[in-house]
Amino acid sequence: MFAGLAHLPALLLAVSGGPDSTALLVLAARWRAGLDAGPRLVAATVDHGLRRGAAAEALAVAALAGDLGLAHHTLRWTGDKPAAGLQEAARAARYRLLAEAARAAGAAHVLTAHTRDDQAETVLFRLARGSGVAGLAGMARVSPLPVSGPAPPPARPAGGARDGALWLVRPFLDIPKARLVATLAAAGIPWADDPSNRDPRFTRSRLRGMLPGLAAEGLSAARLAQLAARMRRADAALEAAVERLAADLAVPDLRPGAAATIAAAGWVRAPAELRLRLLGRLVAAAGTEGPVELGKLEDVAEALAAACAGPAPAARFRRTLAGAMVTLSGGRLTIEPAPPRRHGRNAAPAPAGPVPNPTET
Repeated sequence: MFAGLAHLPALLLAVSGGPDSTALLVLAARWRAGLDAGPRLVAATVDHGLRRGAAAEALAVAALAGDLGLAHHTLRWTGDKPAAGLQEAARAARYRLLAEAARAAGAAHVLTAHTRDDQAETVLFRLARGSGVAGLAGMARVSPLPVSGPAPPPARPAGGARDGALWLVRPFLDIPKARLVATLAAAGIPWADDPSNRDPRFTRSRLRGMLPGLAAEGLSAARLAQLAARMRRADAALEAAVERLAADLAVPDLRPGAAATIAAAGWVRAPAELRLRLLGRLVAAAGTEGPVELGKLEDVAEALAAACAGPAPAARFRRTLAGAMVTLSGGRLTIEPAPPRRHGRNAAPAPAGPVPNPTET
């Protein structure tokens, strides 16, 4: 489960105190103890300040980490909490705090305890939102840590950090939650129970409650995880094809705020999925309003393809999308930052960090 991590200088373990992350703490410590040399392990618990028992749970994790010979830090989310979108805001705060703790610990990799059950919930969640192939691929074992900051390199580096990039590693992604619970029970190690995981106000909690019934019909967590693996394989093939299309059309290196001009005829001849993905990349780079919604991207791509094709292609086409201007003129397709909004309001600055992938939406 921890293959490929032994050569790293340090690892930050995200441990909430629940059964999955407690197993991560115990098994990572057991793995490290069996090595002659290996990474320094540091545990971190995020106290979101949303539950009365969270502080006591963080103390229990600190005590267990101490028994295992590991350093531990409690990270607190302070300030006002939003009334709407609380889980999304808490997730963003959690990853921001973990990123700060990782940098302080000299670690480029943050380990979380996402399991196969979590993968199944993610697939269901994205299926309900109408996600495409990339979204249904679910979570990857290794991915960039989702925080603002310098863009990571396009592939996981062979060792350590590069250009300050931080990486999220999910070593339990193929492991059922029940296996982790059984491991802790056999070792006599207690864990905390977070009642918010069963709160019906949250979509994930409701989906979690549906999983036993779906499993009875054959749609088990294992089947959903298998679907995610197959979607990830298909997504990788599509992304490779988009890279070839971008090279054929001489698309420049994409950076936040970058503009690009390509031949419309070459773009419209490509299969629909490939031209959609390439347009999404260009809009995400040039845009100033955050991630591109897949549905809106599909609408613009379809209208643009209709304008490019046919016996009498449109002389001019112009649409704005996510802060980017998409223009067809003289057989050339240009995607650039949209001009400032009317009424004196300037366009938002280009987002920091890696260019998002709209096909995950």
